[in-house]
Amino acid sequence: QVQLEESGGASVQAGGSLRLSCAVTGRTGAYYYAVGWFRQTPGKEREFVAVLNWNDRYYAESVKGRFTISGDNGKDTAYLQMNNLKPEDTGIYYCVATPLFSGGFDYLRATSYAVQGQGTQVTVSS
Repeated sequence: QVQLEESGGASVQAGGSLRLSCAVTGRTGAYYYAVGWFRQTPGKEREFVAVLNWNDRYYAESVKGRFTISGDNGKDTAYLQMNNLKPEDTGIYYCVATPLFSGGFDYLRATSYAVQGQGTQVTVSS
């Protein structure tokens, strides 16, 4: 059974950087997964941040130009490099994964993904 483990969350000041990691374990066979990130703050719905689907990358408008998602297939790990962090980036960041998708997949919706991690806290202070 595929599981995800996030790491790298921390408290930083605005303008700082963090790199989140998402380790994919339990993958069997030759299946590769699209890996993405969502974030959530109290009282709000889970918000799409970014997803890597093989060589295609999709980002929320609010993070374009500041965040970069990447993957290391050899390590079964995905990364989210976050630069120029803002207080509004604060939240619990959840890694999600699903088998590589094609047209028609709603990657903006967290419930579309097959697997989700436990989350890692990111706090950005002004």
